[in-house]
Amino acid sequence: MATLPWERSRGLLGRDGVDGAILLEPAVLVHTFGMRFPIDVAFCDRRLRVLAVVTMRPQRLSRPRMAARAVVEASAGAFSGWRVAAGSQLSVEDDPD
Repeated sequence: MATLPWERSRGLLGRDGVDGAILLEPAVLVHTFGMRFPIDVAFCDRRLRVLAVVTMRPQRLSRPRMAARAVVEASAGAFSGWRVAAGSQLSVEDDPD
C-alpha cells in the first residue's frame, strides 16, 4: 500500500515487474512515465469498488477519474486473470513479507 506522497509518486517505477498489486491512496489519476512494462489500472471509490479498469503502456498519463479515491496497479493482464472489472469489490491483504 502506498499512502505517503513519495510512495504514491514512485508506485511501480523502476521495477521490471510486480507480483500481486499495489494500492495507491488517495489517487484520481496515474502516469507510466519511466515505467518498464505496461500495467493494469483499477480506479476505485473509497470502499474499493472498481469504477473503471484500463491497461496503460509506458510513457502515458491517465485521464483523471474524479470519483476515484484509490488506484490499484498490477502487471498488464493480471486483472483479466483475476476477473477484476468495473463493479468488482476489492479487498486489501498485507504483504506477508
